[in-house]
Amino acid sequence: MDCKNPLENLETNLEMFIENVRQIRIIVSDFQAQGQNVLNQKIQGLVTGLQEIDKLKSQVQNVHVPFEVFDYIDQGKNPQLYTKDCIDKARNKNEEVKGKIDAYRKFKANMLLELQKTFPNEMNKYRAIRGDE
Repeated sequence: MDCKNPLENLETNLEMFIENVRQIRIIVSDFQAQGQNVLNQKIQGLVTGLQEIDKLKSQVQNVHVPFEVFDYIDQGKNPQLYTKDCIDKARNKNEEVKGKIDAYRKFKANMLLELQKTFPNEMNKYRAIRGDE
């Protein structure tokens, strides 16, 4: 596993841990005395899995997870939807801002046109100063 990056190692270990917990739940839900040895092995695997996860914590300490991701998890949503929702929100905000910029550009063009009609001498001086001629 060392050839993977720390996050991939952690993900792999967590997946194995979750699978082990799932198997323990199955064994316990229909417990029979002859399954005691298997249950003991699974519990030992659980302890080993926690130890492995604990070893990886120093490699992933600088990973920052937005609190909103935890809200998604608490709501039973897939945390990967958080990224999609952030992109959708950014796209919508971008379209909104682009609309405002376009409106201001049109306003400026109309205002300059009307100012040129109303104050032609002043606007010619203004354009000469700005170098817009």
